[in-house]
Order: sequence, then structure tokens, then C-alpha cells
Amino acid sequence: MAEEQGQRPRIVVMGGGTGLSVMLRGLKEKPLDITAIVTVADDGGSSGILRSELQMPPPGDIRNVLTAMADVEPLMAEIMKYRFSSGEGLAGHSLGNLILAALTDISGDFVTAVRELSRLFAVRGRVLPAAGHAVVLHAEMSDGTIITGESKIPEAGGRIKRVFLEPADVEPLPEALEAIRNADAILCGPGSLYTSILPNLLVPKLAEAIVESEAIKIFVCNVMTQPGETDNYTVSDHLQAVYDHVGLHLFDYVIVNDGEIPEQVQVKYAEKGARPVLLDRDVLDGNGYKVIADKLVLFKTYLRHDTNKLSHHIYQLVKDWKSR
Repeated sequence: MAEEQGQRPRIVVMGGGTGLSVMLRGLKEKPLDITAIVTVADDGGSSGILRSELQMPPPGDIRNVLTAMADVEPLMAEIMKYRFSSGEGLAGHSLGNLILAALTDISGDFVTAVRELSRLFAVRGRVLPAAGHAVVLHAEMSDGTIITGESKIPEAGGRIKRVFLEPADVEPLPEALEAIRNADAILCGPGSLYTSILPNLLVPKLAEAIVESEAIKIFVCNVMTQPGETDNYTVSDHLQAVYDHVGLHLFDYVIVNDGEIPEQVQVKYAEKGARPVLLDRDVLDGNGYKVIADKLVLFKTYLRHDTNKLSHHIYQLVKDWKSR
């Protein structure tokens, strides 16, 4: 029997991009009280245009998460994802992004727009931007070059030394802070390490709230490296990057894939410069991380996490933690 809403474990999921949305599709089926905190650093494509022209936070990652967590007919989800391929001023825009832009204009506030669209879409949980306004993401490369803009960073082609926000003292959304403080579990990933996960952790008060929280803290590692971001990274390299930016050992558990990826799939990804993330368990063990490893991948057109298996592991960890 499903637990009552007030008794459900409260989980905060942080990130952005496709990986987060894929995971949430499975996680929303579990008896969890979910709050998704989504980065507002995106500056590419339709989101970047709306951000620039309407002076609003980028809607793309928020739209994807809302759609993933919505309890609507598949056709409505397809409508939200629909992208115009022609039309002056329309080409390249997603209909969902335009709806969020319209609701922002009507309500006068992006956070209210997200709240209203969540209500219309019967979203299972809450979706919150990390901050009430857009931020600019910068990267310092290993050669000292500074790259400006979330969409430009993976294209730079060098090794990232660090990323940082402008403004550095961006204020988080109060509801996001409250969700972290009340959470039983805090989950980061999967997703682009430097452009989806770290932008949330770099919001100063959010990082502080995570550190102070007594919730179980879980990192879900990507299956494949990402060209221009995590070339040749192992699992421990991902966690070291988080440590280097936050300055603290943030996570208790790491969920990783240890299933074999078919050779033909690896060849396909290698053509784009991506390879499987190596599980260096001895380093993780030495650094005090508890590792949950399983065959967590599915392949159709792209490699994706197996949302059923992944959400099962997450739910078990959270339930066991809450019942201690």
C-alpha cells in the first residue's frame, strides 16, 4: 500500500539536462515526495534566445523535468517537446519553452510560471529553478583560457580546470533551500558534470545547506564520458571535481554502472569521443564512498540509464536510511 504523502521519504534531486529527466521518469513512480532543483545556467538554442530576448531564466531544462514528472497523456508530453522546424522567429523554438515564456509574462514571475505549469500538468512533486533569475557559467581551462556560456564550454575542446558562476553570490530560491533542509535524501546526477550538476552546487547557500543536511547524499555517475567535459574521467574523477569545487566530501553513496556495453555501441560513441566511465572501485573505497554497482544501461538509439533499476536502488537506499 502506498505511503501517505506526509510519510513519504522526501528526496531532492539536483541537476539538469537529459540525464535528470530520464531518471525522474522512473523515480516518480516510487512512493517518494520529490523536489527537482534545476540549473538556470543554460544559454544555448531556444532557451538561450528566450533568456536573452525576454530577460527570463532559461526554460529548457525546467521544461524537460516538468514533462518527465507530469502525469499527462503521452500526446501532451509530445506537444511540450515539439520543436518548430520552420517559420520566421519560430524555427528552433520548443513549444514548451514558449508556453513557459508566456506564463512568465502573464504572471510576471518565472517561478510562478513554473508552479502554474506544474499544476496544469499534474506534476508528481515539485520542480524549482535553483535561482529566480539566470546565471552565467564560466569555465577556466587548463591553459588559463576563460570560456563564457554553458553551451560554449563543451565546444572549447580543452580540459576544464574549474567552472564558476556570475554573479558568484547568486541567491538561491528560498523554496529550494527549504527543500534541502527538510530532505531525507539529496541526489545529484546523472547529467553533464560541469554544465548541469556543478552549477547547482556552486550556488553558495545551496551547497552550504547540503553540507549541513543530515539527509543521505547520493551521486549517480554518468555511464559515458562527455566530450569536452569529462574526457577520460573515471568515476572517482567525477567526485574529485565536485570536491575541488565545493571543498567538502559531499556524498555518502555512489551509484554506478558495471554492466558491459556492447562493442558496437562503444564504437558508435567513440566516433564522438565518448567512452565508458571506468569504475575505479579501489579509489572510491579508499575515499570512503559506498558504491552501489549494477547493470544500469539500456540501449535503443542512445545509451540511457535503466530507469526502473536505477529508481529501485535509489528508493531502497532512501527507505532504509529513513527507517534507521
